[in-house]
Amino acid sequence: MPGKRNVLSHPVVNARLSQLRLTLTSPKDFREVGRSTPTTTLAEGAQGIHDISFILGVEASRDLEQEPLHGQTPVAPFTGVVIKPRIGLTPILRAGLGMTDALLRLFPAAPVYHLGIFREKVSLQPVEYYSKLPSVPMVDAVFLLDPLVATGGTACAALSMLLDWGLPLNKIRLLVVLGSEQGLKHIENSYPDLEIWVAAVDPDLTQDGLISPGLGDTGDRLFNTVLE
Repeated sequence: MPGKRNVLSHPVVNARLSQLRLTLTSPKDFREVGRSTPTTTLAEGAQGIHDISFILGVEASRDLEQEPLHGQTPVAPFTGVVIKPRIGLTPILRAGLGMTDALLRLFPAAPVYHLGIFREKVSLQPVEYYSKLPSVPMVDAVFLLDPLVATGGTACAALSMLLDWGLPLNKIRLLVVLGSEQGLKHIENSYPDLEIWVAAVDPDLTQDGLISPGLGDTGDRLFNTVLE
C-alpha cells in the first residue's frame, strides 16, 4: 500500500475540529482545553488543538515497543511494562508549539527539538531558519508535530532535516491536526514509507496555498497575531 496515512475517525475529534474552524473561537480556546457547562455556547466551549493533539498522540503510539517492569504494589509483586524507545518531540515553529504540551503529557521526559521553517509568501517554498537538533540523535524515534499541512512543503523540509540528522524514516511519525489532500499526497509521494497520523483531511487549497475550508493560519490563531 503506497503511504501509511492514518485518518482519525472519532466523534470527539470531529466535534473539536468543528469548533476550531469557527471564526468566533478565541485564541485561548483554539489552543487549550476549554471548560464547558450546560449553558456554554459552541465557541465558548471549544476545546482546541491540545485535545486533538493528545488523541493523535495516543493513537500514533499504539504499537510502541514495550519491555517488562517488575515491581511491588502495596499488596503483591506485579509485572508491568515501560515504553522501550526513547521518544523525542519535534514541533515545527511556530504552530507546532500548540501541539507540544499535549504530547508532553504522554511523554513527559521527551526532549523537544524545535525546527524553525516558514513558507515564503510568494513562492510558497519552505525556508529553514532554526534547528535545535543536537549533533547526533539522542532518541530512538521522533514525533514530528505540524498542525496544518497545506502544500506539504514545510513538512517535507522538516523530514529532510531529520533524515540528514541520521534518524531513519521508519522512526519518524508525522502528527497533523488538519491536512489538505494535495499536501498529504505531496508528502506521501516524497516519503512513501512515512507513517502519518492526521485528524482530518480537507479537499481543496486556495490560490494562496491555504486549506479550504481549513482553519485559517494556525500560528496566528494560536498566538493571537491576526492582522486586521
